[in-house]
Amino acid sequence: MRKGIRLAIAGAFFFFVAVFAAQAQQQPVEGRDPNAPSAPQPAETPTPGDQQKTVETPKAPNPLAPGVHRFWDRENDWLFAGVGAGRALDYASTLNLRHRGIDEAFLTNSIVDNHPLFAGIEVAATAASVGVSYIFHRTGHHRLERWTSAIHAGIAVGGSIRNYALKTPHPN
Repeated sequence: MRKGIRLAIAGAFFFFVAVFAAQAQQQPVEGRDPNAPSAPQPAETPTPGDQQKTVETPKAPNPLAPGVHRFWDRENDWLFAGVGAGRALDYASTLNLRHRGIDEAFLTNSIVDNHPLFAGIEVAATAASVGVSYIFHRTGHHRLERWTSAIHAGIAVGGSIRNYALKTPHPN
């Protein structure tokens, strides 16, 4: 019964996080400029009868638009480092958990006891987080890009705290 309640609470939490993240990507209607053009307008070209010469001056490429950033910027670097640190802490806390004789909840004990395999899973989880962030970045969902790393790091650190907080079973 308690496990079902925990799963329901976890499912509701992830549902609300997903809804919040999706709403964060929508622009409010009142924030849009009604006078702004919806698409770039073509420049006027002189007709063949005009004797004027138009001299085009080369323009410097525009810097990134407001709200747009490079993928490997300082904030993402810190977020990815946080994800990696959280996964490393999860690795260490799970090994500590197994050394104390407690069973792993999400993976099988044979996977956790195979240290190279378990380390590879942790590295793959970190790489998957960076990959999902990159997909969000490329599709213009920059808030989701940041939230992906922040939530992943938080869940990894929270799981580590849970692992260290579990009581060691003592034989009676």
